[in-house]
Amino acid sequence: MESYALLLAATLNAGTVLAIAALGLLVNEKAGIVNLGAEGMMLCAAIAGFATVVHTGSDWLGFLAGMGAGALLAAIFGVLVIWLGTNQYATGLALSLFGVGFSAFAGIGYVQAKLPERPRFAIPVLGDIPLVGPALFRQHPMVYVAIVLAAGLVWFLYRTRAGLVLRSVGESPESAHALGYPVRRIRLAAVMAGGALCGLAGAYISTAYTPLWVEGMVAGRGWIALALTTFATWRPARVLLGAYLFGGVTMLQFHLQGVGVNVPSQILSMLPYVATIVVLALISRNPAWIRVNMPASIGKPFYPGS
Repeated sequence: MESYALLLAATLNAGTVLAIAALGLLVNEKAGIVNLGAEGMMLCAAIAGFATVVHTGSDWLGFLAGMGAGALLAAIFGVLVIWLGTNQYATGLALSLFGVGFSAFAGIGYVQAKLPERPRFAIPVLGDIPLVGPALFRQHPMVYVAIVLAAGLVWFLYRTRAGLVLRSVGESPESAHALGYPVRRIRLAAVMAGGALCGLAGAYISTAYTPLWVEGMVAGRGWIALALTTFATWRPARVLLGAYLFGGVTMLQFHLQGVGVNVPSQILSMLPYVATIVVLALISRNPAWIRVNMPASIGKPFYPGS
């Protein structure tokens, strides 16, 4: 039973990275913008956060640095696609490739660097409950932040006027513009908010999840987070559940190895990506269901003068 409690704890931890990044990408797509640069943004944020913690000793400053790096890259992406009219998909791929290369270059001096002693977290009393305590109540605060963030995003999108405006920009930017809303600025704000969340996820990887810096350490999580938005049909609560599902698949490989299952490690490492492909293939069998939930103007440019 203890091994299953540890597996659940690891699942929540692994799913947090995907959840935070995917919620950021969901904000982008609700405004009608597709950003394929999540992988690059997360890598740049990971080195920014790691370097900040190395020099300051503060995890929270590292998280802020990661969010700043993600927001900055997202702002550049937003200006290119929203004001200059570049192709969203090509620009996002270019951002991802840039992030991979730049983070590798910037991180050369930090490969052997060590962070200060990592703190241990536990909720008083609840953390001492047998089995349940280690699984649920001895997590990094960011695990609980991800849950609160998903709930807050549900409230924002479906219970506030600002959320309604954001969704209207993603559904029909022409109508929103006709009503006097600054569509371009709203889209840029959404893109930067999404970039900040991707940056937070990247910084969490390098400072808390696996506290070290290695080139390419995001290891495809940005792409999985992007797939999660479709898997969840653009619903924050489903994003959270999907993130834990994929986090569980990721951790399952280590659990199977730990209990002595005789399967090549390469096959086990493939599990999260195979699961992503299988889920997307199953969802794609019902395109009408996707169209009902998908923002109508997602990926489409908007020109106010047209």
